[in-house]
Amino acid sequence: MSGDPAEPGSGLAGAIGHLSDAGSRFGAARGIYLGRRSTKLHVALYRLSRGRLGGRVPGWPQARIALVDHIGARSGEQRTSPLIYLADGETIAVVAAKAGQPTNPAWFQNLLAHPETTVQIGAERRLVRARLAEPDERERLWPRFVAIFPTYDAYQRQAAPREIPLVLLEPR
Repeated sequence: MSGDPAEPGSGLAGAIGHLSDAGSRFGAARGIYLGRRSTKLHVALYRLSRGRLGGRVPGWPQARIALVDHIGARSGEQRTSPLIYLADGETIAVVAAKAGQPTNPAWFQNLLAHPETTVQIGAERRLVRARLAEPDERERLWPRFVAIFPTYDAYQRQAAPREIPLVLLEPR
């Protein structure tokens, strides 16, 4: 391992991390966003295994995944999105990156429209209320997200001038 926080670990995990990162960057640079195409399988595996499968980003051991439920702002349909998260005390923070695309992901708009929701981390489900992080909160949390998943830096550069928002899921 090089010691560079932007590098995944060594060995097989490192190789998987490089492959995962390269795939993310390749797709994001070409406007390819898998979204719902891969989400249903991910959510099913996560729920079935209680987070043992799909609970981490391959090659990035500190990048953990939570399932965030949300209601469609226009459709009213129940949806679930697997998102990298950080725990900040009792609050869960998530990034509305959409792989660096110029618009915010649908789940972001859904949570703004219907902030009362649930989040699943491993086997545990929590009742939460979503809100947009304030600028000082984003400034404090963004470097922590980049430290666990450095591709967020590339996503932010690609998304410019859009500032990728952070959403805080607070206990209710």
